Amino acid sequence: MTSVKKLMREYRTLDEIRERKDELLDELRQDNTKMSTMWNQVFLKRENNTKTDYIASIVTNGIVAFDTFMLIRKLMKGYGILFGKKKKQKKSFL
Repeated sequence: MTSVKKLMREYRTLDEIRERKDELLDELRQDNTKMSTMWNQVFLKRENNTKTDYIASIVTNGIVAFDTFMLIRKLMKGYGILFGKKKKQKKSFL
């Protein structure tokens, strides 16, 4: 493991402490502004302006739903015992 070294500043006066406090406050405000901008961009509603985009999104969602269904079906068939589904036993007529 690599060790993390923190930079330690030595403060000799209250003015140095106040200056550092102001620097940190400015950094926090800048980070807050960046985070709020990024947060708002995540939840922007994107409008589908044309019918082509609308149809493409429907087809894409359909393909994803079908793919998900097939994946779950395959997993249930192979690992159904993990999901509480018992394997069917074949009956022999001897």
